[in-house]
Amino acid sequence: MPGSPTARRRRLSIELKRLREQSALTCAQVGQALDWSGSKVNRMETGSGRVQPSDIDALCRFYGTGDELREFLKSLARQAKVRGWWQVHGTGVPEWFNIYIGLEQDAATFRQYQCEVIPGLMQTEAYACELHKTGAHLSAEDIGRAVRVRMERQAMLARPDAPDAWFIVSEGALRHVVGDPGVMREQLERVLDAGELATTTLQVLPFDSGTRPVTGSFTMLGFPAPEDPDIVYRDGITDAVYLEGEHHVREYTRAFDGLRAAALSPQRSVQLIKSVLKEYAK
Repeated sequence: MPGSPTARRRRLSIELKRLREQSALTCAQVGQALDWSGSKVNRMETGSGRVQPSDIDALCRFYGTGDELREFLKSLARQAKVRGWWQVHGTGVPEWFNIYIGLEQDAATFRQYQCEVIPGLMQTEAYACELHKTGAHLSAEDIGRAVRVRMERQAMLARPDAPDAWFIVSEGALRHVVGDPGVMREQLERVLDAGELATTTLQVLPFDSGTRPVTGSFTMLGFPAPEDPDIVYRDGITDAVYLEGEHHVREYTRAFDGLRAAALSPQRSVQLIKSVLKEYAK
């Protein structure tokens, strides 16, 4: 069973939608049969509304599912209400990012391209603090909470069951000074350390790599269960976009493969990072 509450909620939504589509019914038709609104059924299938175990009982009777599946879905519904460890930090973490962290915690594969800043899973506390100071006008307390969550998230790369992680970082992110040269020295040393982790691959996309068909940073998450489709994540200042369709995943996979081919090898990437690190030591 998926581990985080977010992953359970997503899996539940996928299963409920699958059951309805197998019955060749619309949300409105299911809602009418159960004396619900069609929008309630839609919210249950998109994860935007809470699903009660009693709702699962009603749906499973209507769809004619077996006892084992019904109990599995009810268990997902109950456990989806549990708060994740990152949610105790309150307003330091926006709601739309809470969703991403829950998915990230359960990923089996992780592919990320960062064109402006060092990936969050590799950031030092000082670097992350400087980034949060310039963004959403957070209080000092909320900045501290946000940075703590980012530091705790990094533990996933060193877990015994760490995801297969592949990072592509633009050379511009290495040379964009956040804070001061001291912050950058510490940060690039952390990047080098992270790149040595057993399940992590790091490449740098150099300035002279040519034009690429990518308009910004993105992350692709893959999950252990075949029933849980891959997802593409892109965020902004106030919200985020989650893309799950086969077309989106295929095109972003193609883009990532192009970036991977254009980027320096992991060995040459380390050499470039070390050369930039020397510049910050002057």
